[in-house]
Amino acid sequence: MATTTTKNAPGNTPPAPLGHPQRWLILGVICLAQLTVLLDNTVLNVAIPSLTAELHASSTDIQWMINAYALVQSGLLLTAGSSADRYGRKKLLAIGLALFGIGSLAAGLAQTSGQLIAARAGMGVGGALLMTTILAVVVQIFDDEERVKAIGLWATVNMLGFAAGPLIGGVMLEHFWWGAIFLINIPVAILALIAVLALVPESKNPAGDRPDLLGAVLSTIGMTAVVYVIITGPEHGWSAGQVLGAAAVGVVALVAFVWWELRIEHPMLDMHFFRDQRFVGAVAGSILVAFGMTGSLYLLTQHLQFVLQYDPLEAGLRTVPLAATVVVLNLTGVGARLLPKLGTPGTIAVGMGCVAAGLAAIAVLGGDGYGGMVVGLVVMGVGVALAGPAMANALMSAIPPEKAGVGAGINGTLGEFGNGLGVAVLGAVLNSRFAALLTGAAGALSLPAAMAAARGAEERERVRDAFASGLETSQLVGAGAVLAGGILAAVLLRRAEAASRAASRTPAG
Repeated sequence: MATTTTKNAPGNTPPAPLGHPQRWLILGVICLAQLTVLLDNTVLNVAIPSLTAELHASSTDIQWMINAYALVQSGLLLTAGSSADRYGRKKLLAIGLALFGIGSLAAGLAQTSGQLIAARAGMGVGGALLMTTILAVVVQIFDDEERVKAIGLWATVNMLGFAAGPLIGGVMLEHFWWGAIFLINIPVAILALIAVLALVPESKNPAGDRPDLLGAVLSTIGMTAVVYVIITGPEHGWSAGQVLGAAAVGVVALVAFVWWELRIEHPMLDMHFFRDQRFVGAVAGSILVAFGMTGSLYLLTQHLQFVLQYDPLEAGLRTVPLAATVVVLNLTGVGARLLPKLGTPGTIAVGMGCVAAGLAAIAVLGGDGYGGMVVGLVVMGVGVALAGPAMANALMSAIPPEKAGVGAGINGTLGEFGNGLGVAVLGAVLNSRFAALLTGAAGALSLPAAMAAARGAEERERVRDAFASGLETSQLVGAGAVLAGGILAAVLLRRAEAASRAASRTPAG
């Protein structure tokens, strides 16, 4: 049992340096569990028209349906990771699957927008437990040599879940009502739970840090308030009392979170990690890639359905080139082979540059039809295949091995926070641009409401053109953010490598 349970004192050598004998089978099992969570991140996008019609959901309701899951999950990921390190990664992985399945059942049976938002928030609790334990287990069972390849496969599943969500959602909506997109999670969660209990070894650090409950509360309040401001600002006005009040709450909560983390003996997020430029570079890149990817897919599915008039299944099928490119490149090991040649900073810079170029191509070439979007989707896929695994590996390499769960929590938090910000910021840019181009009754922030208020074919065409213009603007904003993040991450990682080489050349004493 020594190979399956790890009890490390802080600073000890990483566990299982030669890798667990069943590591590849275990990787397959935990990737199945991860796929359950990731599908739910994007499956909701193609259901937007159905939810708008059947639940009478506004644009703000839709954004909260998507963000409630991401915000709760991101707020709890660090605490979940710390708890997994201390109490057992397998145990929390199993609990997370069970909670996620129960939450999916509640979401599938929801009757109002409010019920669905609450159910999605509940699913975020299970998702937090899953996302932290999965990457922590990968780090524990693979040695340094195989870890990059394993993280590449993990990233492939990330992309499959991310991009297959719209496709699966489209198929389900073609034959069933919108609730089926959540109920489909239940059999997958059950299968993954059985496999986890049978195959995944337990690993934990009994001397690990105690969960930081106050830190979890403060971070969740702070991030929720910030995204609330971004979502509701265009609707109520940036100077409205409720918007300014939420902004104040967010700033106070996040400042209090940092103050608390610097004082507590066992912080949820050790602020000293930010002294490591590898960590800071990976943090910047992770947030902005998630920002651009999730925000762009949120916009893309609306573009395909509202502007180009595809039904949900057709829209889902048209996101496949993005996922297919990532899967092919990662399964053939292209990213793992390029990493030693380009180095981590170079790989991240090239990858994020491709993501930005792909977003820009979709904005510029996709206005007149789907043909122009394909180029952008493929280029984005190349970028994600290169940058994603390199950034995850850089971040996890900057975290002590005995804090693998915390490291996975940080990685997941960055991704989920980036997801929430992507939908919120790019959605806000879309709504602001859309409203600015329209006047009167047609100036509603919801495209269906504006179309319903429009009088005659000419005005409906003007509404559709305004929405398309808003999409283009918001996609270009996303491209700029991703490009800036790539440059920043590469510069910081390059500096960290140079500092490390200089330190190694300095004679001891």
